[in-house]
Amino acid sequence: MYKSQRLIRLIMLVNAKKNFTLRELADELGVSQRTISRDLIELGELGIPVYSVQGRGGGFRLLNERLLPAIAFTESEATALFFASQSLAYFGSVPFGKAAASALDKFYHYLPPDLKERISRLTGKMAIWSPRRSMSAECLEVLLQAVMSRSAATIVYQSGTSADERVIQPIGLYSDQGYWYCPAYCFTRKAYRLFRADRIRSAVLNEEVCCLDEVDEKTVFNWNEDELKKAPKTDFIVRLTPEGVRMLEGNGRLQPHIECSPDGSGRIGISIPRKDVAFFADMVWMLGPEAVIIEPPEAREWVNGRLAAMQRQYAESIPESESRQVTDIPKSQAP
Repeated sequence: MYKSQRLIRLIMLVNAKKNFTLRELADELGVSQRTISRDLIELGELGIPVYSVQGRGGGFRLLNERLLPAIAFTESEATALFFASQSLAYFGSVPFGKAAASALDKFYHYLPPDLKERISRLTGKMAIWSPRRSMSAECLEVLLQAVMSRSAATIVYQSGTSADERVIQPIGLYSDQGYWYCPAYCFTRKAYRLFRADRIRSAVLNEEVCCLDEVDEKTVFNWNEDELKKAPKTDFIVRLTPEGVRMLEGNGRLQPHIECSPDGSGRIGISIPRKDVAFFADMVWMLGPEAVIIEPPEAREWVNGRLAAMQRQYAESIPESESRQVTDIPKSQAP
């Protein structure tokens, strides 16, 4: 067997095993342990993350960043992967940002020249906009690792003016309006909580805490299902203009519940937790005159309170110094 063939075979062997000894590899490939030892050193120089385990029952192990077998893609699949990676470009942080960029670079490197040229033409031609929020990519990676390895995590969470330490079992991650959210079971509070990732100041895996099976079975879609069933409810009814219907097209909470009329207007009628009235009313407030809340009364009161606050703001006179900053625009800067 040629050395190049042996090294390729060796890569496949160590990638398939969690741990191994020199004797096992030597017997498998029909060479001496000294030859295998030299080959492993070469693999290390090539970036294959092999390390030795000392003591009884030791040997060698491959780090978590194992190599995956080669996969053949069609042109359409290659384009789809490029698009999927680019769709994350406008997030402030993603839990696998550096890895995604590295993977895309490797993937792109081995494409045929004609397909490379076609995909390159997509640069700057497509975008999925997302508000850019500042948050820690390292914390996101820890949360994702905790989900993948079924581990708990210790986080420092900023809530209001104080920050406290929590031990959580993350259920998953999802993004909404540029923010990453992590539903989790909080061992500190002994309840399910939703954590906003930009408020997590630090995060480390916690291997000492035993994770719960019932938490592991939940998803980002049903993590608070039981709590919502028990919570007191109220009817949330909204009338929408055609423009209001259009403005809610990207709203995952309200859009699925819109009943449209032939003239393009719509109506929302759903049951919501009473404690979330202000949250839902705030979403409708953003639509301005394109929506009117019919029920519940406390939601209408909340909107009226916002209107009154705005009226007071605009009734106040603007200081002359600030007014000049707005009105005295040099002609060269005027549109």
